Amino acid sequence: MICAICTPLSDWSGRPLRKVDRFPVEGANALWQVYRTVSRMKAVRNFIAIQLARYCPSLPAKNWIYRHVLGMKVGKNTAFALMVMVDVFFPERIKVGDNSVIGYNTTILTHEYLINEYRLGDVVIGSDVMIGANTTILPGVTIGDGAVVAAGSVVHKDVQPGTFVGGNPLRELQR
Repeated sequence: MICAICTPLSDWSGRPLRKVDRFPVEGANALWQVYRTVSRMKAVRNFIAIQLARYCPSLPAKNWIYRHVLGMKVGKNTAFALMVMVDVFFPERIKVGDNSVIGYNTTILTHEYLINEYRLGDVVIGSDVMIGANTTILPGVTIGDGAVVAAGSVVHKDVQPGTFVGGNPLRELQR
């Protein structure tokens, strides 16, 4: 499928927030049309694999599922805590570097199905990154190496390497 609108989403000043491809739809809202963009079998397989990984206490087993069943790029010694929810439709668009920690109940999305369009964007999480519990990471963002994201944050824009960010809206915090 060819993207009709391939522009980054931007804030009120025009600065790009996220790098997503935008696909307009006609008729019913985009979520009703989800199976035109991803096969039902892929969605079912991914859902089952993600649920297994969410409850799995073994970090090597989780990473094996993410790499070999879901097609994610997961670095060495990266740890996904209990209940992490990765994107069910496009998990292969997630890349996590080495030695990062993804906190309890974090959600990582690479898609957004809206009323008149759907959006897809890669999520890149660097090495030595700490993501706090209950964080939501939206499509099209990059979190740089060594960054720390406070628990309960909504990551709606790129995070520079080595910074400490948190909140909703996301902002840089003092260490």
